[in-house]
Amino acid sequence: MTSPNSDSPNSDDVGLLAPVSAGSEAESATGDRAFLQAMLDAEAALVRAQAAVGLAPASAARAVTEAARAERFDPRSLALRARAGGNPVIPLVADLAAALPEAAAARVHQGATSQDIMDSAMMLIASRTLAPLLDDLAATADTLAALAAEHRATPMPGRTLTQHAVPTTFGLKAAGWRALVLDAHARIATVRASLPAQLGGAAGTLAAFHAYAEATGQPVQPQPQSEDIGLRLVAAYAAELGLAEPQLPWHVLRTPVADLGAALAFTAGALGKLAADVLVLSRTEIAELAEGTGGGSSAMPHKSNPVRATLIAAAARQVPALAAILLGSMAAEDERPAGAWHAEWQPLRDTLRLTGGAARDAAELVAGLKVNSHLMWSHLTLTDGLLVSERLSTVLAPLLGRDRARTLLVGASRRAAELGIPLDEALRELLDESDELLPDGQSPKDLLPPARLRELTDPTAYLGSAVALTDRALRRTAVHKDDLR
Repeated sequence: MTSPNSDSPNSDDVGLLAPVSAGSEAESATGDRAFLQAMLDAEAALVRAQAAVGLAPASAARAVTEAARAERFDPRSLALRARAGGNPVIPLVADLAAALPEAAAARVHQGATSQDIMDSAMMLIASRTLAPLLDDLAATADTLAALAAEHRATPMPGRTLTQHAVPTTFGLKAAGWRALVLDAHARIATVRASLPAQLGGAAGTLAAFHAYAEATGQPVQPQPQSEDIGLRLVAAYAAELGLAEPQLPWHVLRTPVADLGAALAFTAGALGKLAADVLVLSRTEIAELAEGTGGGSSAMPHKSNPVRATLIAAAARQVPALAAILLGSMAAEDERPAGAWHAEWQPLRDTLRLTGGAARDAAELVAGLKVNSHLMWSHLTLTDGLLVSERLSTVLAPLLGRDRARTLLVGASRRAAELGIPLDEALRELLDESDELLPDGQSPKDLLPPARLRELTDPTAYLGSAVALTDRALRRTAVHKDDLR
């Protein structure tokens, strides 16, 4: 039953059109062979759990566990035969049973439904994929912390609606990226810790296991209720899988999948914000940032493209749409649905792959990020003081009145732009041309000598709380995944 391409995680999909996840741990953890192994792990764990509560012999549990190895089965054959029953569990159970002695074969899939195995396998896949994803997020956050600390007072233009706004610092920008990454880390870690096993039987009542218990002469519902055979089995099954014990079978209660999809979409978006900034700031005409190992162009030898940021941006545009499918599948009818559950499989795989690949690329991106602080400084002077017109407004308003101050600044800004002169010089000219006096008889130009105007238009002296905010953000520590196990 071995596949001729059994060494490949997915012989029909080698990642040619998915460079963001190609070669990543997320890709290998979500390949067809990985899913096959997860389904086999779920089947073997079920027999071991039944043995633990007296519904199956220990010898059967050992035999099934030994046989449940993915390299013994043909994923392509299972995929083709899955069309008959609508899922790959049905042909897999047949193949697994055929590989076992009769006594052990009789215990395979005993009392379970296909969705129990598929859902449990999906949670195993998610848990295994999220482990390296969390590591990459933690590494990204650590690197960003170092960047933020190093550049806590490195001034640069703040930009709103694509235009220069007021000065900020690169440290504050990096601290903001880190805050998003830590938010993503916390969400993923929480979701991973709560991923549940699935066991409900045909319609979520665990009735078949009661029948097996009766057949073996076991008491089915002793007091207290917590010792109900079904509840004991679910607890044992979750323990065997290393997943959380569900309060209820969740065949049509898709909170685990919805939470997982939402956390992955948030993570992709958080990394997408970082990537979007890097893409803008690495433009040739800006060049305040650059990827340490940019990619080349097939036609233009001079280019060094921000490839890591590009791939992250691509993932950030795809994952929310995939997560929407997972959320839409919550509207599932009856005790087990037709179509809603089936619709989750591929989007969940792709969501895990894309987000896992984006996390890997983010760690690589920030590790090699080049910060061109001299260009950040240079760009602060591009508008010759216009960048800090807000500061001048707050100084002039108490002296001249709000409306007069605004009129004066608008006129000075236009003169500076038209004549190509600094804002302080344009403002000084307008003040010199004016004969207005303040209520106390003083001239505004006497209160704002050239030295004071130059000081007020220095962008590096108008950083507000940027440094303090950066320092406060850096006091936040990461929550490591081991803390939530």
